[in-house]
Amino acid sequence: MYLEKICLQVIEITKSVGKFILSEKNNIKELNVEEKGLHDFVTHVDKTSEKKIIESLKNILPEAGFIAEEGTANNKGDKYNWVIDPLDGTTNFIHGITPFAISIALMENDKTILGVVHELGLNECFYAWKDSPAYLNGEKIKVSDKNSVEKSLIATGFPYYDYERLEPFMKTMEYFMQHSRGLRRLGSAATDLVYVACGRFEAFYEYSLNPWDVAAGAFIVEQAGGLICDFSGESNYIFGKEIIASNKLVYQEFLEIVNQLMN
Repeated sequence: MYLEKICLQVIEITKSVGKFILSEKNNIKELNVEEKGLHDFVTHVDKTSEKKIIESLKNILPEAGFIAEEGTANNKGDKYNWVIDPLDGTTNFIHGITPFAISIALMENDKTILGVVHELGLNECFYAWKDSPAYLNGEKIKVSDKNSVEKSLIATGFPYYDYERLEPFMKTMEYFMQHSRGLRRLGSAATDLVYVACGRFEAFYEYSLNPWDVAAGAFIVEQAGGLICDFSGESNYIFGKEIIASNKLVYQEFLEIVNQLMN
């Protein structure tokens, strides 16, 4: 399988669909915004974008199945599966702010082998494939070299429907407010992850995420030299609804803090 060629084809798909998404930005007040769940929104842009992505991906790898946020195709493949978020950061998009991104990963069995995250606000395309470096718009990227939480800028995401772990989560925020360079909440987990990959953030953590939120971005972090795990330090971060991403130098300290306060 020529993963580099497939990755470049996926990038072209994100460029094409990205143009459609941006063309709808000024019409946002007229869109029919649906609420899938508590504070969980979807527009016709999400749904149409997903259909466009899926139809294009079928031409690249006909045998692959799909795990897609909006459910326009969820036939799981025996070996290969595309994991798709057509618009990560829908709430940002609705309100006319950035970031918002297209996230596409390819999994072989239970391993991600390709990831593309195209953040449309700055037109930045992050990508990698198995055994490749990580790239941003054609240039190689790496995680940062900061070696302590104290020197780190940390990203997170606020829970918007699952509040059962809110109390321990607030403790993590209180800790990092006092013991790091600051906390950021961008509203797009895929973007948070690739910002770790290129060294803008030292670490990221969040719970109640879905596979399409993290599969591509987490893979790009790994290819950029970072580490990924769940809150217990295990590898169940794609389907386990919790994730930690960081550079290797901060990883152990960051994991111990999140593990202690969240578990």
